[in-house]
Amino acid sequence: MSKKANRSEFQIINQGYNSIFKPNELSLGLVIPIENYSNSPVPTMKDHLQRVQQIEELGFKALWVRDIPFNVPSFGDAGQLFDPFTYLGYLAGQTSSITLGIASIALPLHHPVHVAKSAASIDQLSGGRFVLGVASGDRYDEYPAMGINHEQRGNLFRASFEYIREAEESFPTLASNPYGELKGNIDILPKPTAHKIPMLITGYSQQSLEWNVENGDGWMSYPKNLYQQKLTIEQWRELIAKTQDFDKPFIQPLYVVLQDNDDFKPEPIPLGFKIGANYLIEYLDQLKDMAVNHVALNLRFNSMDMNSTLERIANKVLPHFHTFKGEQIVS
Repeated sequence: MSKKANRSEFQIINQGYNSIFKPNELSLGLVIPIENYSNSPVPTMKDHLQRVQQIEELGFKALWVRDIPFNVPSFGDAGQLFDPFTYLGYLAGQTSSITLGIASIALPLHHPVHVAKSAASIDQLSGGRFVLGVASGDRYDEYPAMGINHEQRGNLFRASFEYIREAEESFPTLASNPYGELKGNIDILPKPTAHKIPMLITGYSQQSLEWNVENGDGWMSYPKNLYQQKLTIEQWRELIAKTQDFDKPFIQPLYVVLQDNDDFKPEPIPLGFKIGANYLIEYLDQLKDMAVNHVALNLRFNSMDMNSTLERIANKVLPHFHTFKGEQIVS
């Protein structure tokens, strides 16, 4: 039986998901750590907690950590250093409203019981503020180091995804899965605050677009030029409209090197721009018009003072987009 998405609604899942994803709206979050570490793959993590509490107070909707088990020099970025689940468990107790996201867990590198239990634990401890990005992984060296077949990562991703979804049920049953068999005689606790943990597929994760539309609660994709990104989103939305009961959000990251001059015209850098605040607003408006629902800003290469950068984005950029919870636009 065919389905038709209600284009005006996303599914109601948990507080974190419903806070950042609104139909026809765009929200902004930040990738952690919030510091310039352009000259080293390893951040200092200096003042990391103060930065997190600062962005929550300034009104950013989400913070995002990454799953980087190994420091792979050829990749060039060790992320936030801390284990993503342990770190978000800590940040859950140090924040009160901001969405806590992972972008993304490489599912083949973890047993799904550990992912399901950790995800539900953070979701419970944060009052439903957790959102889980999932991926098949993109750093080859990590697979042989953990005794995992890189060529099988697509199959392992799908098997892990299925296991995690089943683990959300009471005394789950699951057969013919490479991660194990569940016979309904044991349970995995805790359960999520809602009926499930929102899971966002990253890239294609070695799956078809049809599988991702059917199973994901949203889609994360890297920045592209506006024309290509528009085509990507249209393809995603058209398939959702034909097959799903609800619309699903689209998310992308963006590297930003903010300039002191608000009228500084955009200069491309890998996956982002050197840019002034006024042109950043203009660019984000174009993404919003293309139905991008959330942008995770990454300030790793930002050269301006970080306090000034965060306050400038909060004062000049956020008010143009975070109007759906009552904020006023300041021109």
